[in-house]
Amino acid sequence: MTSPAPAFDPWQPSFVADPYPAYASLREQGRAHWFAPSRQWLIPHFEDVRALLTDRRLGRTYLHRFTHEEFGRTAPPPEHEPFHTLNGNGMLDLEAPDHTRLRRLVSKAFTPRTVQGLVPTIRRLAAGLAESFAASGGGDLIAAVAEPLPVEVIAEMLGIPHADRPALRPWSADICGMFELNPGEETARRAVRASEEFSAYLRGLIAARRKDPGEDLISALIAAYDEGDRLSEQEMVSTCVLLLNAGHEATVNTTGNGWWTLFRHPDQLARLRDAPDALLSTAVDELLRYDTPLQLFERWVLEDIRVGDTLIPRGSEVALLFGSANRDPARFERPDTLDLARTDNPHLSFGAGIHYCLGAPLARIELAASFGALLRAAPGLRLVREPEWRPGYVIRGLRELLVEV
Repeated sequence: MTSPAPAFDPWQPSFVADPYPAYASLREQGRAHWFAPSRQWLIPHFEDVRALLTDRRLGRTYLHRFTHEEFGRTAPPPEHEPFHTLNGNGMLDLEAPDHTRLRRLVSKAFTPRTVQGLVPTIRRLAAGLAESFAASGGGDLIAAVAEPLPVEVIAEMLGIPHADRPALRPWSADICGMFELNPGEETARRAVRASEEFSAYLRGLIAARRKDPGEDLISALIAAYDEGDRLSEQEMVSTCVLLLNAGHEATVNTTGNGWWTLFRHPDQLARLRDAPDALLSTAVDELLRYDTPLQLFERWVLEDIRVGDTLIPRGSEVALLFGSANRDPARFERPDTLDLARTDNPHLSFGAGIHYCLGAPLARIELAASFGALLRAAPGLRLVREPEWRPGYVIRGLRELLVEV
């Protein structure tokens, strides 16, 4: 007698710990599945997820075309306004033409040259964190290495003074709580408070940079100019918060999830230890594919669409299952096998289409530097005990990862 297929249950700890059997069941059962608890259509197949990411009949927002009432939705409570103002003025939740304009202006400041200019700093920071961690004999790899690196990199990029940096991670965590499925009122209160505090802090920093520009990204955002257009102060605040939140969550969780994956695949870890320079580039992308930190990405249906035999009407919301798409056997050979040398690897962990992650090149540099530094400083790194997962599912990561050198 075969066991029943595991259910899609994003609030169940056992599901969060291993959602992949449930994803396989969803893929076998069809291309679109109504999930009543979150009132969303689940999309589990690679080709469908990729197609819908680039389909302009869907959007991260609907407010560029409809009011809440016209779209059949209820406006958020007025007391949540600080969060929605902050989130709604960033690139991630805008659609054309606003998104096009904002991304063009931000790209003038957040250039490939800017990212490449950070490489020596990233490598120095990663090496310092790894060497200190090794000297201490180990500990919580997430708290000691995975979290500090992206915080320091983004803070350096934005020009945030060292004394102010400890507040960044708590603000980021509280704001990102709102991206989970059906967030509660306490989560909303924390997100609103963090939005207000972070916004006020950044407005002060922007005012200081207007008077005394530096070589940092905030100064570059102030100076960004194109065809008579500049960023508003709110757009600058929202952009800085988005860069911080996306940079933190993706890099921290890919590092933690990635090392946990490597410890469970000792043959692949041995390969990486034997040839880190040759494998690091493909290894980073394979770890992103195998256990992506962003499991689900939501889109609003602006016009009726059809996924397979299912008609999904305007006003619906789809949940694009990145974690499932990245393990789809229709696209990836041996998808449940970790292969750090995998080259045919068009994973969707950074998205696709106009919302493809602007910081993807920076994330890859940080991850390669972090894994490389730990492989050099602590070549015998080993797990102390099996970790626990944080309760969040959309942004999925470990509470801690205790290791010894």
